[in-house]
Amino acid sequence: MAEPGEVISYQQMCAIEGASLQRGMNYRLGGRRSILLMSRRPNAPYADTVSEDGTVLIYEGEDVPSSSEVPDPKLLNQELTRASGSPTQNGKFWKAAKERGATADAETVRVYEKLRTGVWVFTGSFKLRSAFEDSSDSRRVYKFRLELVAEGPAPDSSRQELEHSRIIPSAVKLEVWRRDQGRCRECGAMDNLHFDHIIPFSRGGSSLTADNIQLLCARHNLEKSHHIK
Repeated sequence: MAEPGEVISYQQMCAIEGASLQRGMNYRLGGRRSILLMSRRPNAPYADTVSEDGTVLIYEGEDVPSSSEVPDPKLLNQELTRASGSPTQNGKFWKAAKERGATADAETVRVYEKLRTGVWVFTGSFKLRSAFEDSSDSRRVYKFRLELVAEGPAPDSSRQELEHSRIIPSAVKLEVWRRDQGRCRECGAMDNLHFDHIIPFSRGGSSLTADNIQLLCARHNLEKSHHIK
């Protein structure tokens, strides 16, 4: 299982989730977990946004599938149901948000972000809290509000995990990836990498600047968790 901030390949992501992930929205994939894939790179197809404190994700729903009859889905409204009456992925997430978003039983969603071709980052686990309609270029789109949650049973470790896994802006991740050349800053390892806050958020460290973010391998990331260099 990936940890928040961990860099993985597409193949690793699919292996972790036990499925070939081909679409952005996956409600109860295989009857198990709900998964969202996102991209906030320049020219990304959807307008996903993240709050400045890195704990809230606003995820834009899926467009109708492209086809010979629908060459440009961006000209059409997003839909909650298909012509057959069955729910789209938008509809499934919408129902979960409306029915359980304000409860302790809110849907847990695992979110992965595409950093570049073949390179993904596990952003963390979120609670699906609400859903609403919005407009984009004069068409209807659906938005889903998700809140980052800590992973781990112990209160202290959960608090540390949440602070460690604040959502780092995509532009910052890309800058750090280029600066560190896709390698651990401590040993140069190129696998089992994590985006790490040099100064933790709880101690005033920012997620918004590359100066406070670095790439560390799993071993050095674990070692650093016990102290700040």
